[in-house]
Amino acid sequence: MGDHHRIFAIPLLAAPLAACIPASAPPQRPAPPVVATPAPPSLADNPLGYDDVSGGDSKPTWVLQPVAAKAREVPASLYTVRPGDTLRAIGEMTHAGSEAIAMENDLAPPYTLVPGQRLRIPAGLYHRVAAGETGIGIAHAYGADWGEIVTINALAEPYILRVGQRLRLPANARPLTPKQVDVATRAAAFSLDIDDIATGSQPALAANKAPAAASAAPRKPVTAAIATPAAFTGRFVWPVPGKVIAKFGPLAPGKVNQGINIATPAGTPIHAVANGVVSYAGDQIAVYGGLILIDHGGGWVSAYGHAQQLDVRRGQSVKAGDVIGLAGATGQVQTPQLHFQLRKNRIPVDPLKQLPVR
Repeated sequence: MGDHHRIFAIPLLAAPLAACIPASAPPQRPAPPVVATPAPPSLADNPLGYDDVSGGDSKPTWVLQPVAAKAREVPASLYTVRPGDTLRAIGEMTHAGSEAIAMENDLAPPYTLVPGQRLRIPAGLYHRVAAGETGIGIAHAYGADWGEIVTINALAEPYILRVGQRLRLPANARPLTPKQVDVATRAAAFSLDIDDIATGSQPALAANKAPAAASAAPRKPVTAAIATPAAFTGRFVWPVPGKVIAKFGPLAPGKVNQGINIATPAGTPIHAVANGVVSYAGDQIAVYGGLILIDHGGGWVSAYGHAQQLDVRRGQSVKAGDVIGLAGATGQVQTPQLHFQLRKNRIPVDPLKQLPVR
């Protein structure tokens, strides 16, 4: 799907770049299910002895409403527009997604329809979104790739699903049994990457309901969809002091660093690089250990990996320079460092071209 890259874990004895380089051997650390609320982590869930990360959200942000895999197969057809028809109403009548219909017929906002107009209804398997479901949860209920769902439905920032929205699923998607879902999600959780979390962890909202505003310091985990900043403001600042030990871009055949790695002592404060809203704070992606994602608006997202302590929660508003956690050596690195990424409209960009020269 273009920029949507999968990140796989590599052996613990690998170089410090492990957090950003794909490899062939998947990690053995069990992952929490993404379609059912997991039990609190225990020693049995951590056989490889990963460092525990304090702070942040205790449950994956994509675990909210269990997903019932009840997608409907829709055959290709033609629909003749009648007076008063809207694209959403046509989607409801045909059981196809309004976004998919718009793409199939090259329609653009505001999707003005004319009586007598003939619309092609694209065939496919469509899932009707229920309240509280997340994109990642829906994808995993069908053994599908969330990034591919984003692409074939032309989903855009802020990636908040609408209750009743019909998502077209990839051709190879199939409903899984509860047992298959459990096994599949535990294995597939390790293929989750920053793009998945940034685009697929928001819970669905009713069509007439606005997302919640960010809080200065939420006292409990936020389970509602959080409003994205209206626009990016200001400039980026450095997240931590230290030497860049791995730069952005290709490192070797099949190996790519989607950010930079900065060597810094354990316990060094990590600073937000710009104003924004925390969209993720947790350690459920083993390769990164403690991970924080901040949405800055305008398509900009920053990521901070290998933290030993997380001092923010999902839904918290932050200012440039605010301390959001402490650097460490969690995840699959052996020395204290920060893995830092910047993304613009889902595409990783070189942080060194955006941060001030020093």
